[in-house]
Amino acid sequence: MKLEVRIERTSAPKVHPEESELGFGRHFTDHMLLVDFHDGRGWSDARVVPYGPLSLDPAAAVLHYGQAMFEGAKAICGDDGVIRLFRLERHCQRMAAGAPRLCMPAPDPEMLAHAITELVKIETAWVPRTRNTALYIRPTLIATEPFLGVRPANQYLLYVILSPVGSYYGGDSLKPVRIWVETQQTRAAKGGLGSVKAGANYASSLQAAMRARKEGYDQVLWLDGAKHEFLEEVGTMNLFLVLGDELVTPSLGDTVLSGVTRDSILTLARARGMTVTERPVSFGEIVEAHASGRLKEVFGSGTAAVVSPVSELVTAERRMVVGEGVGPIAQSFYDELTAIQRGSRRDEYGWMTAI
Repeated sequence: MKLEVRIERTSAPKVHPEESELGFGRHFTDHMLLVDFHDGRGWSDARVVPYGPLSLDPAAAVLHYGQAMFEGAKAICGDDGVIRLFRLERHCQRMAAGAPRLCMPAPDPEMLAHAITELVKIETAWVPRTRNTALYIRPTLIATEPFLGVRPANQYLLYVILSPVGSYYGGDSLKPVRIWVETQQTRAAKGGLGSVKAGANYASSLQAAMRARKEGYDQVLWLDGAKHEFLEEVGTMNLFLVLGDELVTPSLGDTVLSGVTRDSILTLARARGMTVTERPVSFGEIVEAHASGRLKEVFGSGTAAVVSPVSELVTAERRMVVGEGVGPIAQSFYDELTAIQRGSRRDEYGWMTAI
């Protein structure tokens, strides 16, 4: 399914920021993509328009009942000057798979990928050229029908904005992060929205994350909502552990997001012949593995940071130092993934789409 995309170019282009001062998610390109949905009519009026505020009725369902979800993908300028999108189809498929959980219409993955590609083509000048930078792609789906009855909306807006970004944590190399292990609050409960990129999941995580940052930690490691026993996600990332010679990641379920970078790392690890296990992992097992020396590395994976090594895991009762800075396995996955994204390593899996 493809919609014709109507294009209205801006008459007032923005000044591009210096690439050394991009930060993450602070700057936005000249244009955005909008697509409407109405029950009975489906998707219509795909258009690229100048970036600007959205007009919403004060009774729009998203403002009252939280029907909102998003995705995050990247376009990267390669060492050869070619702009490539990383696993765009997989991101669009994940959005389509998650929308029904919020009773929202699923954007056709082919339609969404085509529309995003058209937007990025218009904004190629905004794709930063230096290493460790990218054009971050944020598709968002919200309920726009004005009503106050509690039911799924009949009208929605799908929009995509683009942001030139630098390294998620700043700097040109991997930076180990300190993690607070949250044992009181819960990010997602079984049977809830944890496996969907719903705005509600991120709202529920903010208070603990703010508290952790005030204490000097970079992210929060979330445990299961029932007993606060099993590892789930760390901040906005999936979690990996190196236990002896085994690469372990918590198994997926309705409380863990199926990360695209997570899937990419698992693919690369199996291609290397590593022992890879997806299973429930208790925090108690991590404590024992740390005490015995089996816990070699901990790192997170996600679109924004790609790979984020963990240097410390801290609770109110204990502090566990993991390895010595950036571990070799985390570094190797970061190097391999970013090399594929930059086009300096062969893309054996068809992950990259050239613009």
